[in-house]
Amino acid sequence: MHLSRASRVVARSAVAGALAAALAACSPALDWREARADGVVAMFPCRPHQQERQVSLAGSTVPMRMHACTAAGSNFSLAALDVADPAAVGSTLAALRTQLLANVSGAATDERPFAVPGATPNPQSLRLHIVGKRPDGSPVVADTGFFVKGLRLYQAAVLGNADAARPDAVDMFFGAFRLP
Repeated sequence: MHLSRASRVVARSAVAGALAAALAACSPALDWREARADGVVAMFPCRPHQQERQVSLAGSTVPMRMHACTAAGSNFSLAALDVADPAAVGSTLAALRTQLLANVSGAATDERPFAVPGATPNPQSLRLHIVGKRPDGSPVVADTGFFVKGLRLYQAAVLGNADAARPDAVDMFFGAFRLP
């Protein structure tokens, strides 16, 4: 089968575009690596550092562990906290989401279910795209995901300026989570 010259040019352009997208996801600014963080196998585009802090959530103060790093102008993080009461899982996950929205003075522009392989099914397990503002008033965009495994709650986030958002990197980050 022979393709016309115009068809060959279009086909080459499509292949070149796909190759450019693949290379962008593997750019030096994004050095993807597998990491294990609080029971989750994840892919980070940089070496995550662990920190722990106390957070006020749903009327109590609990320790939250976070694995985070910054690459290509965005912060990639996975935070985990434990709850003692199985009946509090859904409400605490909702409170975690509400607190994040308040922290970035934002609103979710897209909200959908978020199912991580191995996670405990929960109606509060959601993925959101948030547009908000930092405390200094500058714009911020956050892609977040909330999920559960037993009594452990997780919050994943990619936070950055609107111009730093890379849909390929966001999809890679959120698509790689699994709970063995």
